Amino acid sequence: MRYVWLAFLFVVVAALSVLGFRGSLSTRPPLEVFPDMDHQAKYKPQQESRFFADGRTDRPLPANVVPRGRSVEADPMYLAADDHMFRGKTATGEFARGFPEGLEVSHEFLARGRNRYEMFCAPCHGRTGDGNGITKQYGMGATPTYHDDRIRTMAEGEIYNTLTNGKNTMMGYGDRLAVTDRWAIVAYLRALQRAQQGTVDDVKPANRPELGL
Repeated sequence: MRYVWLAFLFVVVAALSVLGFRGSLSTRPPLEVFPDMDHQAKYKPQQESRFFADGRTDRPLPANVVPRGRSVEADPMYLAADDHMFRGKTATGEFARGFPEGLEVSHEFLARGRNRYEMFCAPCHGRTGDGNGITKQYGMGATPTYHDDRIRTMAEGEIYNTLTNGKNTMMGYGDRLAVTDRWAIVAYLRALQRAQQGTVDDVKPANRPELGL
């Protein structure tokens, strides 16, 4: 029994030695178990450096550097040429209609858009785009429906811009979704809108017997 009490006393003393008394004041610095985590050999932003000739730690961008996701082309104006893809705008700064050149809207592309839509958009806008997502059950209101004429007639580039930068209380997803994924969501959104306006005339005559027509 004596050894049990000695072991207990040792644990108490060790705990107090390491942790101290909560709320107590001391003029001594705290015990650093892993000092290398607190005192790392690194530069902080805008700190002076004796390594570089100009004395700055913040380095200027290398020549001809390009944003991630854009490839360097022979044409020096390729950034402007890609405005439709990366900004959803035309060369004159207006929101572009349609999808960027070279972007194939295939079945696989729509499937990818549906996957990303249900992950990032459906909680608020609903799986059919009617604005009745699950967040409405928790007090979030005024979520627009995609089946409003205002959004039906909206340029694809403007929808892409909203996805990228956000609007009103909606956050932007430019840092969470790749460029092609954002366009895939736009394509799927158009598919949702089209599905709400479908008629029998849209069905090929060869497939109409499957509907009992």
